[in-house]
Amino acid sequence: MARAEQRLINLRIVIEQPVIGVLHSLQAKDGLPLDPKSSHEGEPLVFDFPIRIEPGPKFFGDQVRREGPVRRFVYIRIGELAGDPSSPWSRRMKIDIHDLDNDLLDHAAKHGGVIETTVIGTDKDGTPTCATVRPVRRRIVER
Repeated sequence: MARAEQRLINLRIVIEQPVIGVLHSLQAKDGLPLDPKSSHEGEPLVFDFPIRIEPGPKFFGDQVRREGPVRRFVYIRIGELAGDPSSPWSRRMKIDIHDLDNDLLDHAAKHGGVIETTVIGTDKDGTPTCATVRPVRRRIVER
């Protein structure tokens, strides 16, 4: 399918309850940190970025990573990987997008809005959440 036939949608990742003072960032196409930020008082961290979709659905974009023929996800870099060389953590969150509900995708593509995925940023042991992180909520929000 030609790139012109792909539909552009906007995604937002919200990290609730992040570890205060720990740098988080999207992972750029070249593997480097993108849009680094940290929570100063426990406020959520928000990352917005566009992706392209085509029927299947298939996902494309600078933040989209692939694993196998179907799995697509976005990395959130943490600590040292997010650009803080003094951090004791060097981790990544893996947030799946291949399992986004078709109704959310269709709504975002046809009517606009942002598909917001919320995850929890602090693990049970008090350290930054890492590895595959399950969303606690997915919804459409207006821009």
